[in-house]
Amino acid sequence: MYTAIIAEDSKPILRNIQALIQSTELPIRIAATVSNGIEALEFIKEHPVDILLTDIRMPKLDGLALIEQCKLVNPRLKAVLISGYSDFEYTRKALNLQVFDYLLKPVERHQLVDVMERLVKQLDEQQRNEKDLFEGIVEPEFLSSMELGMDFYTDDKFMLILRRQPFTPELGLDLWTENVIQRCLAEVSAPDGCWVFPTLLPEKFLALVNGSVLNTYLSVHAYMEAVSSGLQVHGIQVSIAAEPQLAGILALVTGYEQLDKMMNEQLSISVRLMDTVYSMPKGMLPSGEMEKLTGLFADMIGQRKKERFTLLLKQQLLNFQSTNIRITELERFIWFLAEVFNNMVSHQHSWDRLSLAGEVELLLARESYDAFGEAVLSWTEQSFELLHLQNKKSGQELFQQLDQYLQQNIYSKLSISDVALKFHVSPSYISRIVKKHSQSTFVHYFMQLKIDEACRLIATKPELKVKDVSEVLSFGDQHYFSKVFKEYTGCSPTEYKEGRIESGSGLPFTTDR
Repeated sequence: MYTAIIAEDSKPILRNIQALIQSTELPIRIAATVSNGIEALEFIKEHPVDILLTDIRMPKLDGLALIEQCKLVNPRLKAVLISGYSDFEYTRKALNLQVFDYLLKPVERHQLVDVMERLVKQLDEQQRNEKDLFEGIVEPEFLSSMELGMDFYTDDKFMLILRRQPFTPELGLDLWTENVIQRCLAEVSAPDGCWVFPTLLPEKFLALVNGSVLNTYLSVHAYMEAVSSGLQVHGIQVSIAAEPQLAGILALVTGYEQLDKMMNEQLSISVRLMDTVYSMPKGMLPSGEMEKLTGLFADMIGQRKKERFTLLLKQQLLNFQSTNIRITELERFIWFLAEVFNNMVSHQHSWDRLSLAGEVELLLARESYDAFGEAVLSWTEQSFELLHLQNKKSGQELFQQLDQYLQQNIYSKLSISDVALKFHVSPSYISRIVKKHSQSTFVHYFMQLKIDEACRLIATKPELKVKDVSEVLSFGDQHYFSKVFKEYTGCSPTEYKEGRIESGSGLPFTTDR
C-alpha cells in the first residue's frame, strides 16, 4: 500500500480527486488532504509519503516550489501536478523537475486512473529492484513479503550485524526472533528509525539504523552498547559488528559481505564482540600451527591411540579457552576431527556432508564452553568406539581405496604426504597399511604400478617413444625412467620393446607385485 497526500486549494476539486482515487482498486491510501503548500510540506516532513498530488497554483507555496522543497526532504517522492488548460505550457516545463506526470482540470476518472496505474507500476518496479539488493542476505520468506515504507529512505544509515553469542544458554523460540530484536532496537533508537532483517543464518540479524540516532548517542559504539544492554534485559547475549560510516542503502547492503567476514574472523568463544573497525583478529593460532595440531590428532586417530588422544584433546580445549580462540578457528578444528573420523570409518557407518554438518552444529550450539568440551569428548569417544567395532577388513578396505586412488593418478607425481593429506591420516600410517597388505614400501608399490603401466603402453602403443612414456608417467628424466624400468623388469625399455616386436606378442607384459 502506497501513501498519498493531496494539496489543492479548491475543496470541490480536492474532494473529487480523493473520491476518484478511493473508488479505484489501486493500492493507494490518502493520508492527508491540505489546502496549501505550507501545510503539505509540513506533513511530508513529519510523515512518510510516497505520492504527492498538488495543484500548480496555490497560496503561500505554489506547486512547483512545494515539489522542489519536498524533494529535498524525500528525494524518492513521486509528484503529480494538477493544472488548468491555461497553465499547460507552464506544466510541461515543470516536468523537467522530475514531476511524474500531470492531470488537467477538470480531472476525469479515466485520466486519473491512467496516471496512477503507471505511477504504481513504477513504484512496484522500484520496490522489486530494492528487494533484489537484499537477495542472498535476507531470509527468503521474509524477503518475499518485505515492504519498506518511504520513511526507510529518508535518512542515511549505518549497518549492524547482530549475532547470538556462542556458548550461551539456549533462547526460547519466542525470544530470538525478528519481532523481539526489532522491538528492542526500536526502544533504544526512539524516536529515530531502525529496521531489522533476519539473515540466511538463524543466529544472525542485519539492522539498518537512521544516522539521526547519533543526535542521541555520542557515537555508533555508544549506540551498540545501548543495544547490547537492551537485549540483555531479555536474556539475549549478542556480539555486534558495525559499519559506522553513514551511507545510502545500496552502499550499505553491498558492504554487508565484508562486515560479515570481519565479524566471523573476530568472533571469539567467550568475549562479546563490539567492533566497528577491521583489524587482524586476536585469538588466532600462529601460521602453520593449526596444520601441525590437526596432523597430530589425525595421526592418533589413525593409530587408534584413544587414551593419548583424549588426554591431549582435554588439554587443547583448555588452551583454546585460555587464549579465547576465535570461533572460526575452533569450528575449523572440530570440522577437521569430524572429517578424519568420517574418512576412517567404513562406508556403512560414514556420514554424508549434511549429517556431518549437523553433528558439528550441535556441538557448537552448546549453552556453555564447558558443556561444549564435554560434548566433544563424548563425541570423540563414540567415534573411537565405532572405529574399534569395525572388523579387520577396515585396513584392507583402506588399502583398496589407496590402490584405487593410485591407479587413478598413475600418470601423476604423488608423494606419500600427498596421499596422507587426501585420506586425512599420517604418512606413517599410510606406510604401515601399504606394507601390511603388499609387503612393499609405498614408494616401491607406486613405482611398480607405474612400471606396469609403462609396460602396457610399450606393448599396446609401439609408436610411442621411450621419452614419451617417461613424460606421460611423470618421471621427468628419460635416463632415470630407463634405470628404474630395468630395475623392475630386468631389461631396458628399448630392449623390452624390441623383444615384444620380435616375439610378435601383442599382450602387455605384467610384472609381479
